[in-house]
Amino acid sequence: MAMLGGYCEGNSSIAQAWVQQGFQPCFFFTLVPAVLLSICLLLGALQYACYARFGRAMEPKYIPRSRLYRGQVLLSLLLALQPFGGLLWQGVGLKRLYGYMVLHACLWALSWGCAMALLQLEHTQVLAHDRTRGHGTVLLLFWALAFAAENLTLVCWRSPLWWWGLEDTNQKVQFGFWLLRYVCTFMLFVLGMKAPGLPHKPYMLLVNEEERDVENSQPLLTDASRTTSTWKDFRRKLRLLLPYLWPKGNHLLQGLVLFCMALMGLERAINVFVPIYYKNIVNELTMGAPWHTLAWTVCSYVGLKFLQGGGAGSTGFVSNLRTFLWVWVQQFTNRQVQVQLFAHLHGLSLRWHLGRRTGEVLRSVDRGTSSINSLLSYIVFSIIPTIADIVIGIVYFTSVFSAWFGLIIFVCMSLYLTLTIFITEWRTKYRRDMNTRDNDAKSRAVDSLLNFETVKYYNVESYEVNRFNEAIIKYQVSEWKVSASLGLLNQTQNLVIGLGLLAGSLVCAYFVTENKLQVGDFVLFGTYIIQLYTPLNWFGTYYRMIQNSFVDMENMFELFHEEQEVKDVVNARDLHLEAGHIEFENVHFSYMDGKEILQDISFSVMPGQTLALVGPSGSGKSTIIRLLFRFYDVRGGCIRIDGQDISQVKQASLRAHIGVVPQDTVLFNDTIANNIRYGRILATDQEVQEAARAADIHDRILSFPDGYNTQVGERGLKLSGGEKQRVAIARTILKGPRIILLDEATSALDTETERHIQASLAKVCTHRTTIVVAHRLSTIVGADQILVLKDGHIVERGRHEELLQKGGVYAGMWLHQQAGDEDESKEHHDEKPQGSKKG
Repeated sequence: MAMLGGYCEGNSSIAQAWVQQGFQPCFFFTLVPAVLLSICLLLGALQYACYARFGRAMEPKYIPRSRLYRGQVLLSLLLALQPFGGLLWQGVGLKRLYGYMVLHACLWALSWGCAMALLQLEHTQVLAHDRTRGHGTVLLLFWALAFAAENLTLVCWRSPLWWWGLEDTNQKVQFGFWLLRYVCTFMLFVLGMKAPGLPHKPYMLLVNEEERDVENSQPLLTDASRTTSTWKDFRRKLRLLLPYLWPKGNHLLQGLVLFCMALMGLERAINVFVPIYYKNIVNELTMGAPWHTLAWTVCSYVGLKFLQGGGAGSTGFVSNLRTFLWVWVQQFTNRQVQVQLFAHLHGLSLRWHLGRRTGEVLRSVDRGTSSINSLLSYIVFSIIPTIADIVIGIVYFTSVFSAWFGLIIFVCMSLYLTLTIFITEWRTKYRRDMNTRDNDAKSRAVDSLLNFETVKYYNVESYEVNRFNEAIIKYQVSEWKVSASLGLLNQTQNLVIGLGLLAGSLVCAYFVTENKLQVGDFVLFGTYIIQLYTPLNWFGTYYRMIQNSFVDMENMFELFHEEQEVKDVVNARDLHLEAGHIEFENVHFSYMDGKEILQDISFSVMPGQTLALVGPSGSGKSTIIRLLFRFYDVRGGCIRIDGQDISQVKQASLRAHIGVVPQDTVLFNDTIANNIRYGRILATDQEVQEAARAADIHDRILSFPDGYNTQVGERGLKLSGGEKQRVAIARTILKGPRIILLDEATSALDTETERHIQASLAKVCTHRTTIVVAHRLSTIVGADQILVLKDGHIVERGRHEELLQKGGVYAGMWLHQQAGDEDESKEHHDEKPQGSKKG
């Protein structure tokens, strides 16, 4: 029969928090479950109310069936039952129970039961407008505090009241129970970051995906990546970020990183010594210390303040030195990310680039590279130092002053961080609504001013002014909510800081009156706490900025994760071009899994011959050009050049032998010379000019004031259509390919310009294998072979005269174009200039 003793063991009291170099077990095991249960009940009740009002039950088919989730439940259940195992051991093995043990078991079991209820709630229900898919703040905080409490027992390492000595069976059993709790709370904390019991995508997205086809849409990012919690899969995101913290291959920058880390550690030490020296100054003044001692202490204090800077090191010498050195690491990181991503984007397929908005891609690149630097700075030099200062403060006050001071700091800091994160998450919706209202107001103003004439035509100025006024009012309502919620956040933080400072100051003042502490200790506590809270004032800002940076970084890494659609096979060889013989054998192709663009296409182009492709729009003419250039891989069949399958050779070697003159020639915003030199980057000025002469544009270039140094403008807009085409032809001549592809190279030009360009193209294509996609049939009458495509099939093939004699599709197209040309010529002939009659 177990004997029931008092509430605490021996002659100890719950008021004795720190005895014999450690926490009093009675005090510790009463406080910890009480704090956990209070947090779970109070904040859990708010979460339950939120789900009761805005939540909905998920359909069973969308609820994840995860073994890791079952592991979460099992670990929680094990932790809830563990104290009763301790009671059983105390009662049966040692024959003695104390009141705090019974209370601890009850409160501990209730707190973990509450946590399991919240876990089940998040597993089966979802908020109607939930944009995150990670666990809620309450559970994450609960698991973090439970794990932190187990770590807090490590400060009692030297206390004989705890189990660390392993001197008898009881201590070994208690150590086993602690080890079980430590492992279980750690695993729950890690699993909580992964959230295995929650869907990987928001619930509404899962429902909508069954009702719409997402295969054909190609947004820059998936909806899941836009709506997934910022903190979900935190470990993976951190793993993506860490390589950029350590500059590989650059030993100088690696040394700078280590030196910056050392400076950050030095800042933490300085933050401890500044209040201590301030305390010493006060004590020496009150005790009448000698002048030289006081002067040395004051000089040391001022020197430390110089190193620390005002407040908490934000403008001190050490901080400024670290910031100055870190710039080089940031620049290296920025350069590495941008260059790698730029190279990766150039390696993606044409299909990917056609399906994306270039501006959106560039914004993701710009924001992503900036976000990596921001995240590194926020996490490494703001968040980690702040948390380190808190931990150091708790350990310092617990070991030097009393456990009560460490407890006050721990509770206040935990409450401060929890409320900051909770309120920041809550007020995000107001910020989002304000941004939406701001965009609406600006859109209305811009739309109205752009349509100024229409507003005047219909005399509705007052209507437009009233609409703009309504938009401004709605924006200001949202702006007030943002300001009010920010004021609530600031006041809540101020209240927590004030209560913590009040509690600590009262305890400190009490110990001073009892002669257990000195007046300087009171000053030290106040100085240290204010110094500790100063960076915490920015914690909400850091939290929000880290959220935004994580989203931007994810967007950029989504680009990195895009797979290259066209890849060189393993051990691909270079294309060895001998004559330029092109073969298409039973080629099939479709852009998406659906309708085939090309079906069973077979033809052969002998070396030096010209093949023309004609047919209505959408028949697959340009697709053949893109397949030969290997912008895409065929779905079936084979394409060969000189007997070599182009899918088995390196893309670079294939494209080095092919020259393309497209319909829409796009020039870089550079000089004419550099645009021509793009055909062969290392070409000399003389070779560039020879290529321009061959394209019949040399004289025209010399007529410009700056000659070959003339800037062509954005996309070559300063040049005419014919001039741009001649620059493109010169570029192709300079490249010197054996195979020429002309994709409707003259269809956008007028008849006279087209005639001159055709003469230049004829010289380029001499003795080269050429494939021409033609719109005007008059430009390909001399082709060695003409293929007529319709709906992805070759419906006719032969020379110009042969196809006319057949009287088929080609003949009909020819007659139609000839009739149109005759009408155009007649209209041009009938036009006469207007003049005045002579009297």
